[in-house]
Amino acid sequence: MIKDLLEKEILEILSELPHSPNLNHPPCVILMVGVNGGGKTTSLAKLAYRYNQKGNTILMVAADTFRAAAQEQLSIWGKMLNVPVIKGQYGADPASVVYDAIQSFKSRQIDFLMIDTAGRIHTNINLMNELEKIKRVISKEIREAPHEVLLVLDASIGQNALIQAKEFLKFSGLTGVFLTKLDGTAKGGSVLSIVDELKLPIKFLGIGEQAQDLLDFSPKKFADALLS
Repeated sequence: MIKDLLEKEILEILSELPHSPNLNHPPCVILMVGVNGGGKTTSLAKLAYRYNQKGNTILMVAADTFRAAAQEQLSIWGKMLNVPVIKGQYGADPASVVYDAIQSFKSRQIDFLMIDTAGRIHTNINLMNELEKIKRVISKEIREAPHEVLLVLDASIGQNALIQAKEFLKFSGLTGVFLTKLDGTAKGGSVLSIVDELKLPIKFLGIGEQAQDLLDFSPKKFADALLS
């Protein structure tokens, strides 16, 4: 059947890359990047919930100093999950906020440092360079970090997701994609292009608004859903 051949082809594309997250041996640093409205803060909270439930200690960082609402949103999640959040002054240098968070992370011997960044317009060079500065600060303070740089993509935006991924890949050394808003009306077919063309693995799927609405990416399950 054509469907069987298509599923085989999709599985071959999706199975070329290791989709398992590189978060097995704490301490680990996760950096979340993406454009405005993609769901970075909620996605970060989902990861915090998951690894907290496994008995790990978590520190979340609100490195979006441009929008007070973004810091407030992460603070609300922190209270709900009983996870501490480090924030900076409004308008402060995000890299300096991250630096302070790293010092706390190391001194308190916390397992996971999860950093939320401002929504970047992928065509704005200055904002993208700021991401590079944050990444340099992390790498200087912690060897081999960040361990994951996850691009948060809205599954419903189609081929625009590929365009975004291309631009972010130039600047922030992405290790994978966190695909959000994956429901019955947004199957995320652009995932195939991202994996095949950019060789960028999908690590996590966000399937709702609750903290527990998080799945590891499975090529087989994704192919089944795409063709159902």
